[in-house]
Amino acid sequence: MSASTSISGPALTGRRSAEALRTTAVETPEEAAATPSAFRRLAGKTMKFLGFAMLAVAALVFLFLAIGPRVLGYQTSTMLTGSMAPLINPGDVVVTVPTPITDVKVGDIITYHIPVEDQRVETHRITEMTTTADGGVAVQTKGDANNGIDPWIATLQGKTVDKQIATIPYVGNAIRALREPLVMNILMYGAPGILVLGMLASIWSKDPNKSTPEDAGQTQAASDE
Repeated sequence: MSASTSISGPALTGRRSAEALRTTAVETPEEAAATPSAFRRLAGKTMKFLGFAMLAVAALVFLFLAIGPRVLGYQTSTMLTGSMAPLINPGDVVVTVPTPITDVKVGDIITYHIPVEDQRVETHRITEMTTTADGGVAVQTKGDANNGIDPWIATLQGKTVDKQIATIPYVGNAIRALREPLVMNILMYGAPGILVLGMLASIWSKDPNKSTPEDAGQTQAASDE
């Protein structure tokens, strides 16, 4: 007759608790490598995203400033003062298109060279139009936010004048910043560098112990032999 013994009560509960603690405390090599690998994958994705974002910004700026005016015929200028607020605020980009002078009317906003001082470019609204003795067109303009009309009368030269068709808020400040040599160099050389680092991080994050479908096929073929 064989004797058997059983352990029950607090002793069995204590043993199971100890085994559970040992099981949860032991970390396999795969689990230990998972955290650094996940961090490298996250870093690689982040760097690739930043690189693509920088390249996209550079491409959009190039298209908007260099290609767009040549292909679509529009012009862009940045508003520097608040004379046309609240419609056009400092830092906004004014988009204009060459418009026949005969199609321009009172109330339109035009961009033109003022006939006094440094002949700077101004974007103001037409308040009055008159015909000159030689058949030209002279305009009186005013900034919407100014108390009075501009102290000059400008004669429009040529057959067209740049007429405002759209205003893009805040973009002018960004464009002026992007035109800075330091920022342009960062966009030109920094974005490709970030993409390369992101690709390297993705390569480093790959698990060398994880077999690819090709490796699995080769292993199967070797076992068949």
